[in-house]
Amino acid sequence: MAPPSSSSTSAVNHISNPCIYERKSRFMKWLSKIFKSGPSRGGGSGGGSRYPPRLGEENMVSWRPPARSLDERSRADKEKEEADHAVALSQAEDWKRPGYRCRTDNDEEQARALHDSLNPVGYPPYAPYAPPQYCNTGFRLCGGCHGNIGYGNYLGCMGKFFHPDCFRCTYCGYPITENEFSLSGRDPYHKVCFKELTHPKCDVCFQYIPTNEAGLIEYRCHPFWSQKYCPSHEHDNTPRCCSCERLESWDTKYYSLEDGRNLCLECMESAIMDTGDCQPLYHAIRDYYEGMNMKLDQQIPMLLVERLALNEAIVGEKYGYHHMPETRGLCLSEEQTVTSIQRRPRLGGNRLVGIRTQPQKLTRKSCEVTAILVLYGLPRLLTGAILAHELMHGWLRLKGYRNLNPEVEEGICQVLSYMWLESEVLPSKGMPSTSAASSSSSSSKKGGRSNVENKLGEFFKHQIANDASPAYGGGFRAANAAVNKYGLRRTLDHIRLTGHFPL
Repeated sequence: MAPPSSSSTSAVNHISNPCIYERKSRFMKWLSKIFKSGPSRGGGSGGGSRYPPRLGEENMVSWRPPARSLDERSRADKEKEEADHAVALSQAEDWKRPGYRCRTDNDEEQARALHDSLNPVGYPPYAPYAPPQYCNTGFRLCGGCHGNIGYGNYLGCMGKFFHPDCFRCTYCGYPITENEFSLSGRDPYHKVCFKELTHPKCDVCFQYIPTNEAGLIEYRCHPFWSQKYCPSHEHDNTPRCCSCERLESWDTKYYSLEDGRNLCLECMESAIMDTGDCQPLYHAIRDYYEGMNMKLDQQIPMLLVERLALNEAIVGEKYGYHHMPETRGLCLSEEQTVTSIQRRPRLGGNRLVGIRTQPQKLTRKSCEVTAILVLYGLPRLLTGAILAHELMHGWLRLKGYRNLNPEVEEGICQVLSYMWLESEVLPSKGMPSTSAASSSSSSSKKGGRSNVENKLGEFFKHQIANDASPAYGGGFRAANAAVNKYGLRRTLDHIRLTGHFPL
């Protein structure tokens, strides 16, 4: 039978599902070239069709077995080869076209559906089915989930391949979709996350600490509290606690005292505000001295004063080496009139106001000690450390220690202050604790020191041990070394005889 006429060919354009046909038309044309081979494939012009003609198959022809002898399996294999070759050439041309994508699972299903629609049930197919071939992209494992990437989109980075959803930030865990990212070792980060993780923020203004002219991050850091802050906050009037030295952060407000000092909330919890409140602590520290066989034979008055009153007393005092930049305690030896605080101030918002003072005449009796003055508004442990230091000055004068150089006198007084703090923060050291006696503090009323107060005690010890001044810092370290080696009593005896610490 001759090939289909042009009229039968035109009928193909009217089959249903034209979109699918358009996709497979090139495939069909190649198949038609194989089967349109003239008289060698056709039988005779007068022979009838073995099967009724069907629409939708451009290559549909009827044929009789050839007159010459030929093995049916060999001919079928040869025709399958030619069909596969035609499919391969057709796909090679399609791959060269822009926008062509690799085969998906749906492509094979659509090809089968088209094949079945062109070969109804009951009619054998004339063209063998040749499935489309996969694009050979290679075998890749995802560096994130370690699964096969397959034929979808992927990322190549750091010598590995990733599913787009598997390339994730080490800090936040979300996929990295930006064109740029940060890398630390082999760990990728969003640029924002990496800055959040590594660039320090100011503990005062909570902004990223700026870089200096050299492009380096420059900041200040407290040696004990590790509070990081911008260098500008040292000069922009940011309040600093007069007790623990921490800067006020923008999310908290410090208390302001009437003499211009500021007090943080933690130091405020145990602050001693007037002379009456301080008396139990003062007597407890005198008992602490007695427990070490260092009884003070004279009742020395103790007064809590404002900053101005303390500074005025220092001006009129001929003895003593005073701590700078601010002195917070004084063992007075001259007769003076001192204004002391008789009633604690009241809270007015974030200010302490309404303080009541009273002038007091101090006279010298039979010794060179007239009173001990301490700055008001300091937490209990710092107030106690100052009292222990100043009482040691009084003990030395009452016991006849004369003309000691500042390193020796201030150094041994700092040792007594440090020892008292140790007895408070670490009572197991063997020294008697004075917490029970100093019942005026809020922590003692609650039955024990809080973690906040213990931390403050550690800070005050740190301040004594790391003081940079020659008299208070260098003197303490020399005196502490002697006490640790020879004991307090032998060290004091050596000072009485020589005026120096034993080596």
